[in-house]
Amino acid sequence: MKVLSSLNSLKRRHADCQIVKRRGTLYVINKTNPKFKARQGSTRGTRLSKKGVK
Repeated sequence: MKVLSSLNSLKRRHADCQIVKRRGTLYVINKTNPKFKARQGSTRGTRLSKKGVK
């Protein structure tokens, strides 16, 4: 999954691309071609955050 600063251009990359906002993070999802996945925003509240790591 690519981490990008701008998702506007990625939304137009394929006809099936959708932008979804989950827990303050924007995601580009594409069920027909998963290689177009992308993420933008904070990692707080995801498994990528360092919170809770001991």
